[in-house]
Amino acid sequence: MDNSIQLAQIGRYDSGIFDEGAAEITAYDAANQNLFVINGADKTIDILDISDPTNPNFTKAIAIEEFGDGINSIAIKDGIVAAAIEGESAQDLGSIVFFDTEGNVLNQVTVGALPDMVTFTPDSTKLLVANEGEPDEDDPNINPEGSVSIIDLAGGIANATVTTADFTAFNGQEEELRSRGVRIFPEETFANDVEPEYITVSPDGTQAFVSLQENNAIAVVDLEAGEISDIQPLGLKDYSQAGNGLDPSDRDGIDIRNEPVYGLYQPDAIAAYEANGETYYLTANEGDARSEDERVEELELDPDAFPDAATLQGENELGRLEVSTIDGDLDGDGDYDRLVSYGGRSFSIRDSMGNLVFDSGDELAQITAEQVPELFNSNGTVESFDSRSDAKGAEPEGVVVG
Repeated sequence: MDNSIQLAQIGRYDSGIFDEGAAEITAYDAANQNLFVINGADKTIDILDISDPTNPNFTKAIAIEEFGDGINSIAIKDGIVAAAIEGESAQDLGSIVFFDTEGNVLNQVTVGALPDMVTFTPDSTKLLVANEGEPDEDDPNINPEGSVSIIDLAGGIANATVTTADFTAFNGQEEELRSRGVRIFPEETFANDVEPEYITVSPDGTQAFVSLQENNAIAVVDLEAGEISDIQPLGLKDYSQAGNGLDPSDRDGIDIRNEPVYGLYQPDAIAAYEANGETYYLTANEGDARSEDERVEELELDPDAFPDAATLQGENELGRLEVSTIDGDLDGDGDYDRLVSYGGRSFSIRDSMGNLVFDSGDELAQITAEQVPELFNSNGTVESFDSRSDAKGAEPEGVVVG
């Protein structure tokens, strides 16, 4: 039986704006057959009529400038549109603005700093918000706490109430969390270090799983108690194992191979589902750095761990690969005992406890190399061919369960 999926484009909408995030995130309203599209360039939510999918049509735009500085996420359920809007600066508290599907404002509530993703629970009684809380680019000492807002909608949109599930209960446990494999930057409390990225809800609506991308971990939220109940470390991917190849150089064309390198999974999007009575979640293992990266050619490698360091640090070997400078020095002597890169270049499936049950290995790279080699590890253009190999490769970012 052939289970392969064949996709063919039948329609297209062009915003007329190039390379400025003018059609970045979408949400579909099945009742009206409208697509709601975040237009970051114009700071609007654009509504497209896609009742004829061969001819999508722009119908109207909802302006959001009066509510904040930018819109980061959108979700629709039962005729309610929820938009995550950041404050005047990324460190200010953000808000969730509720609209009906005609664009009329229904309510606005305050949430944490830099709300980055919103999703409804399956029964529509709650809306969950990942508040990323990124540090200020110019002054890293200004670093708001990351959190998850739980907005109770059981009493109606007009009576929405907000509970904040924060990470302060884990402050003081940084060393214990590190010993379990949770990645925490030096000198940071856990609550300040976490930057919740993406949320998925278990099918029974009792738990949420939140990707903590930079921490290479998943936070579990108890939705009944309204608090973070667990932190699940995701471990490291071993690129020396068969089926886990990578192309580590942006200057040698396509060359997928095994190397003595580890990868932080660091997922962006995450999606939960149920199979045979058990809850699982999928992760798109994009990877992300906070300027703590360095190329292997610039590092001092431990001579016992890497007796062939001079060869490995060559440009067409591992020299160009970007790795973490806060993860590889295991004994604190200043040289690197292992090389830890960013992202899994894959998607994974884990059980509800965070145990890995499947990883796609190097399939994304292999399939891309076979089917669209001219776009291999690129930014989507032929001119940028191979340019992402030294960073995070394919950088899978989104995942959807059907």
